[in-house]
Amino acid sequence: MKILHTPEHGFCFGVRRSIDIANRVIKEAGVPVYTYGPIIHNPQVIDRLKASGVIPIESLDAVGAGKLIIRSHGVPLSVITEASERGFSVIDATCPFVKRAQEYAKKLLTEGYKVVIVGESEHPEVQGILGHIGNQAEIISDLAALAKVKKENKIGVIVQTTLSVQRFKDAVAHLLMKAEELRVYNTICKDVISRQKHTVELAKKVDIMIVVGGRNSANTRRLVELAHPCPTYHIETVDEIDTKWFSDKHSVGITSGASTPDWIIDEVIEKVTNI
Repeated sequence: MKILHTPEHGFCFGVRRSIDIANRVIKEAGVPVYTYGPIIHNPQVIDRLKASGVIPIESLDAVGAGKLIIRSHGVPLSVITEASERGFSVIDATCPFVKRAQEYAKKLLTEGYKVVIVGESEHPEVQGILGHIGNQAEIISDLAALAKVKKENKIGVIVQTTLSVQRFKDAVAHLLMKAEELRVYNTICKDVISRQKHTVELAKKVDIMIVVGGRNSANTRRLVELAHPCPTYHIETVDEIDTKWFSDKHSVGITSGASTPDWIIDEVIEKVTNI
């Protein structure tokens, strides 16, 4: 059986940066270390960090002061302000591409645009961007939400960094008719765009696709969507692989989300190779 995989392997830049920051902080820590929410969307990595002493929390009320790492997806500005006021030492591990989206949102608002964020309304990245502009934006998560956007003189658009390119294009096409002036910032991460492109290409060449990554990872779920109609299986770890998937199959494609570590991908490739 032929095994092919996309050229992207392991963490993207932003995820690797946030994990490196967490590892550095825990080595220097003389106080408890927390992250506001999971630092990335990969349960296996979070478990390893917990074992090292990095604890994810959902509320500042739950713990006493310590070092608080801001997750790669970012958080609302109010969280950072409150943490500082409560005596936490705040370390910002927000992905630079997410930070860029936050800055563009603030720029658009300051220049008088109605800000529209194209993305998943409950995703922590989107909530973080929204919280950096005082919740003064409209979130577009589907075509139904697009239909409710009122006409404006000026609309400014940014997009969740892990959204599919096609969904972003569709949203912008609809918004063209909603404004006299439309300013669009393509804030989709370049690594995400590359993974999506190569996943689509690979899925056309193989009999079966395996997508490796956290089920709570938006960019990984997007790869699962893009791999269809090729028979596709989304797994988090090697233990989920079923040998029955490969019956009468001659080729398999393997792709992975931006928050999937090298060691998990290597285990998957090794097991499929042995099969």
